[in-house]
Amino acid sequence: MPKIDVYNIEGKKVSNIELADSVFGIEPNEKIVHSVLVNYMANQRQGTSNTKTRAEVAGGGRKPWRQKGTGRARQGSIRAPHWVGGGIALGPKPRSYSYKLNKKERRLAIKSCLSSKVIENELTVVDKFEFNAIKTKEVAKMLNSLKLEGKTLILLPEKNEIIQKSARNIKGVKTLSVNTINAYDLVNYKNLVVTLDTVKRLEEVYA
Repeated sequence: MPKIDVYNIEGKKVSNIELADSVFGIEPNEKIVHSVLVNYMANQRQGTSNTKTRAEVAGGGRKPWRQKGTGRARQGSIRAPHWVGGGIALGPKPRSYSYKLNKKERRLAIKSCLSSKVIENELTVVDKFEFNAIKTKEVAKMLNSLKLEGKTLILLPEKNEIIQKSARNIKGVKTLSVNTINAYDLVNYKNLVVTLDTVKRLEEVYA
């Protein structure tokens, strides 16, 4: 089992904890993580791009010139795709890019990301968050005490408005709860901050 130090919000080491191998100690599967990230980004696409075909472009009802005798190539409409202002042939139409992945693949990707955080020393465990009011400077002070540089993801065991609202105005910091965790954010944010309750919840859900 991987062992990791536990800190308080002042950045002082208070104990250590052994993490479950089944969640934090597996060999990361980069192929699965990649496929899950591609799926996540595809599902975020709006799919609203649209072009007009020759049937949808205004005009072009009259034949521009007679079929024969002019010396020019025959034309049936000035809204054909090769005309300026004409319709677009085979252009994009509104569509959904979303597709589903196997639940086991999504779970494996999250466990691979969590294990990578442990391997790369990017996981920070805090004993508990002791904030009684919504104050951005308190969360900023905690992150500074923990000496975290770069984008930071704070993972909560459940919804906590005090932490979420205190952290939302700090650039490069995001909060998520265990039930909204996703591989994209785990990869996108360098540092991962969790509490002992979060670790317990993760091991309950993903073990």
